[in-house]
Amino acid sequence: MKKTIFLTNDDGYFSQGLIALRNALSDIARVVVVAPAHEKSACGHGLCVSKPLQLIELEKDFYKLDDGSPTDCVYVGLCELFSNTKPDLLISGINIGANLGEDTTYSGTVAGAMEGALHGIQSIAISQCINDKHGEDNKLANRDFTLALDTIKQLSFDILHNNYTIGHRKLLNINIPAISKDECKGIKATQLGYRIYNSKAQVMQNPRGQKYHWIGLNPLQWQERDNADNPYLKDNFYTRKDMKIISDFSAVANNYISITPMQLDMTDYACMQSLHSYCVEKE
Repeated sequence: MKKTIFLTNDDGYFSQGLIALRNALSDIARVVVVAPAHEKSACGHGLCVSKPLQLIELEKDFYKLDDGSPTDCVYVGLCELFSNTKPDLLISGINIGANLGEDTTYSGTVAGAMEGALHGIQSIAISQCINDKHGEDNKLANRDFTLALDTIKQLSFDILHNNYTIGHRKLLNINIPAISKDECKGIKATQLGYRIYNSKAQVMQNPRGQKYHWIGLNPLQWQERDNADNPYLKDNFYTRKDMKIISDFSAVANNYISITPMQLDMTDYACMQSLHSYCVEKE
């Protein structure tokens, strides 16, 4: 029986990245798309509980959800289209723009994959980094997804047919550098980088003298994480020089594809002992 891949995104059902992904994967699996009717970038892992959502079939195995987030798309799609059998793989993307470091907490693309993982489906988020002047606002610009498509197609095939497994309630976050296939140095297993944020917003004024704000367009600043106190990175293969762990930011900046394994359990186990001692003292 042919395997099934569920696709969603946060750029909307009309996105070039989504269409390219659908076309590329259609020869290795049945591809079912449920994507937002409108762009939902940076919507996070939001689930709509305050209004009804309409699932609209545009063509066979291709749906838009009006007006849902990527999380809504996965939730409703699984309920309506996969009530008896889950898809074999869920992919969210190809996003126009990077999803690196703590930006993953804002990302609708990553949230789509997180929702798939919540439902026990092997899930991947994939994003195409860009470097043009207008950045992620220019969603309709013609883009070359060759490197992204080759990467995700091979990984999907390995998951579907070669027994590669991501793990229960885990997901992979892939970022493709804005380079040609020939310029790519390879693939790196990475950790989420440390993004340096500021609280600036673009403050403007409408013709009536009222202020309004645009969030975004902040300069990208980042640094490597200090892993000295990370108990998981002590006395294991990451301490070897040839296996030094790097961030997703660093990998992409050095022309590598970044693949970061993520998990839904956000417990900080390194702090459990000190917190436990504090709680005992308060009893």
